[in-house]
Amino acid sequence: MSNTPMAASPLTRAVLEIDEYVSGLGWDQPARLFALVDTARLRAQEPSLAAQLGLGAEQETSGLTPIEQDEMGTDRPLDEFLATIAWPDAVTGCALSVERLMLPPSAEAQVPQDLDEAALAKWVAAHPGRQEVRMTVAVLRDGTRESALRLRAKDTPTEVVTGSELVPGLAEALTATFAD
Repeated sequence: MSNTPMAASPLTRAVLEIDEYVSGLGWDQPARLFALVDTARLRAQEPSLAAQLGLGAEQETSGLTPIEQDEMGTDRPLDEFLATIAWPDAVTGCALSVERLMLPPSAEAQVPQDLDEAALAKWVAAHPGRQEVRMTVAVLRDGTRESALRLRAKDTPTEVVTGSELVPGLAEALTATFAD
């Protein structure tokens, strides 16, 4: 994950680092969930884990370290899965990387009414304007958020788009995992 460009904030760097990692695994991957922990705190409190993650003392001392969680099951919808998560205090934030099909805004008026979820997914998959996208969304406990979007059709690091409001619904669902 050393090719991640320098970014303005530790959260943006973490999102880009996760995007780069998941990109290296290729497309058609399951959703991946990450805990975000303070790198300096991790080194101080868990030096053996920090060493296992390749966080040597010579590296930057501030920032966030993404730690991938166990594989997420596909047996239930993403929103239901996220509703079951509770993070320990040592986790500063979390991130999720997930692939989806997206349509251009112009396709919104073409969507047939009264489709169930399965029929809608089939309709979107057959639409000629569809785009495969990987969304990596991260949030901190204080509500700060960041996202990275990568289109399969433009699958290069220079084409990754970042912004805090790109995937607001997913960011809100992730933020809810920190609610008491």
